[in-house]
Amino acid sequence: MTELSTRGSDRTVTTAGRVSQGGIAAVIAVSLVIQLVLLFTGGADANSGESGESVGLGTRLWRLFSYFTIQSNLIVLAAALVLALRPTYDGRFWRTLRLDSLLGIVITGLVFAIVLAPQVDLAGWALVATIGFHYISPWAALLAWLVFGPRPRLTWAIVAFAFIWPCAWLVYIFTQGAFTDWYPYPFLDVTDLGLGTAMRNAGLVLVIGVVLAALFKLLDTKLPVPGRRD
Repeated sequence: MTELSTRGSDRTVTTAGRVSQGGIAAVIAVSLVIQLVLLFTGGADANSGESGESVGLGTRLWRLFSYFTIQSNLIVLAAALVLALRPTYDGRFWRTLRLDSLLGIVITGLVFAIVLAPQVDLAGWALVATIGFHYISPWAALLAWLVFGPRPRLTWAIVAFAFIWPCAWLVYIFTQGAFTDWYPYPFLDVTDLGLGTAMRNAGLVLVIGVVLAALFKLLDTKLPVPGRRD
């Protein structure tokens, strides 16, 4: 392969990667706009299926951005926008955020599909939003990383740093729940399950996260570098 054709191939890979990230960002942005419109108009929450009739607007906004699903999607949105604009962007904080985006969104997709989906009955625009948040975003983000990277990027230190956010989120959820009796997900509801069971469930999700992080670290070094021709 000539140097000219190699450069052309690299540009094609880069362009495809940027387009994929732009598409992911668009899906999340549209889903978020739909959810915010529903929130302001008293419609159903795409995370829980509950309407806004029983709580005030401020409470609904606070609860919306307390969901791990929403935080994960916002991190993916930020990462996708950066990669769409600057595919080769790098840095220690960026690498941590990138791994957090993958960990958070894949956990979101798995937990929703396995645990939460059977408990949520959605229709109309709330269903459209939840498809974006829980089905398209998780697996599109994972597929884009598998195909386009960029890699290698991960070290064990980055893996460790990536767990600061999920652990801080759990501390926040259990702390605020002790005062409000509100928990974003049934499997974390201390009021219904008791603290021991809720903590055990949280620990199980963290273990899943550790397994996923180790798998991402392995794949980061084993998968081919996009655009490279050895």
